[in-house]
Amino acid sequence: MLRAAVCVSGGGTNLQAILDSIDVGAVTNTEIVAVISNNRGAKALARAESRGIPGLVVSPKDYPDREAFNEAFTEKLCGLAPDLIVLAGFLVKIPPQLVTRFGNRIVNIHPSLIPSFCGVGYYGLKVHEKVLERGVKITGATVHFVSEGMDEGPIISQQAVRVEEDDTPETLQRRVMEQAEWILLPKAIDDIANGRLAVVDGKVRRV
Repeated sequence: MLRAAVCVSGGGTNLQAILDSIDVGAVTNTEIVAVISNNRGAKALARAESRGIPGLVVSPKDYPDREAFNEAFTEKLCGLAPDLIVLAGFLVKIPPQLVTRFGNRIVNIHPSLIPSFCGVGYYGLKVHEKVLERGVKITGATVHFVSEGMDEGPIISQQAVRVEEDDTPETLQRRVMEQAEWILLPKAIDDIANGRLAVVDGKVRRV
């Protein structure tokens, strides 16, 4: 059984997609052992509580500097002994020491087709605002393993989503969630839990 810790900053819709997928058997061999947030008011914590899943808050605001936060966050995650760390809308940069310790065992969902509209400053609704400003016709979502570079780790899966002429950032965000994020992330977790993926020469391969 794969032990997964899920990190979330906001509403937790991707967390809910994971939980729903576990319920219907689309994600197998997986247990969510904790939900971690940097935001005490995150709805994701309520979602976790309703399922009897421990919810933890570790926020940079509670520490004197980023180094202290990095140490505390790393200690908290390691204490949970997860096999996989899932970043499901987590808006805090992961400590480099945690990335090193959990090499190819941290996955992130990003709301664009990497390498487009990613990196520093591209998160949440801001991604969709930039997509519409640029006028691209296709966007989507990407699940990737996390490396020390922002949105630079090996790509696990991607799904394209059409941009409509009358889209707002909010309508586009919702469509990307429904047609890509909520499908890709649970599927990636199931593939990892059942040993279907391997990283070879910096690229993800099915095995």
